[in-house]
Amino acid sequence: MKTISKKQSVIAALIGLILVVVIMSAGIASQKTSKNTMAQGAMTKYWSAGSEAAESLRSYVTKVTNPGDPDHFIPVEDRIAVFDMDGTLTCETFYTYYDTMMFIEYCLHDHPESVTQELKEIAASIKPGYTADEALARNFAKAYAGMTVEEFYDYASEFGRKYTQSFVNMHYNDCSYLPMVELVQYLDENDFTVYVISGTERTTTRAIIAGTPLGDYITPNHVIGTDFEVKQQGHEAEASNMDYKYEDGDELVLTGGFIQKNLNGNKSLYIEREIGQRPVLAFGNSGSDTSMMNYTIDSRNPYPAEAYMVVADDDVREWGTQDWAEKSAEYREKGYIPISMKDDFAQIYPEGIEKAPEQYQEQASNTANESADAAAA
Repeated sequence: MKTISKKQSVIAALIGLILVVVIMSAGIASQKTSKNTMAQGAMTKYWSAGSEAAESLRSYVTKVTNPGDPDHFIPVEDRIAVFDMDGTLTCETFYTYYDTMMFIEYCLHDHPESVTQELKEIAASIKPGYTADEALARNFAKAYAGMTVEEFYDYASEFGRKYTQSFVNMHYNDCSYLPMVELVQYLDENDFTVYVISGTERTTTRAIIAGTPLGDYITPNHVIGTDFEVKQQGHEAEASNMDYKYEDGDELVLTGGFIQKNLNGNKSLYIEREIGQRPVLAFGNSGSDTSMMNYTIDSRNPYPAEAYMVVADDDVREWGTQDWAEKSAEYREKGYIPISMKDDFAQIYPEGIEKAPEQYQEQASNTANESADAAAA
């Protein structure tokens, strides 16, 4: 019987070790090649070829998801991306926002019997150029007083199936920018957790997101918006529901009260309160998002971070009026990477949707009808 010497055993072990290393290296190389191939093919359906913003995003994601690049790698649990909604993920349909148009429809057409004359007059007074401030948001809260959270969500979802006059063949639920949906999908595939940080009320924002393709990647618990007051039904007038316990069948209702508008500095506060750590990616489209952007790219962020701003410069497929040269220079100076809707978005909306001849057409309201009836009497 042939015996194997100690020297031969050592050589065999070394050969085996070398083979293992070679196989592992080949696997890592294959993974890197696969990941690079994925990155090259990402964001190419709805983003323009040669888009600097898309290339910047692909480069960033490739670096921070590569464990072989310790200077840039971000662990999965820390890959947090935050997005504004209106004008960033979705269009600002009509001459205004989804939630404002919903308020107008609710007060003047769908449920005028449920709101005060004052609220009807406020809804009728909203015209292009209005200010979407906290005072108006407080009136939104008053309009839906008495509705359960489920009823309010259902109404917001129902509103999404209405058509907007600003575009041909567009339901409000068709409002998501296809390139941004593609971006969110790309981030999701690379283990980023995506949050929506919106100035629109939270339940409404959840209904909007769920009604669009974005709902495939963003869950309701990752939606942070303006807050209306909600209390246990039967205890709406109490200063606090601390002394009451929820029982089977109880309802949570909107009281008409208002808590906080999620804009400007409040966006940073909401992120700290509800996420508890700095994001590494932020996306916005206006000055009310800059606090969130700055909070993300703050020098104290332990990870590489980037912020992107969508510039509404497309007046052919959209109602954009911003000047690219001016806005992109402004954003670059602040440390943000600008995204041009005109040049970076190869396609904005689904086929068959196009800009309407007019952005806004005055509509007759029940308020006007009531005034006419009063005059006739």
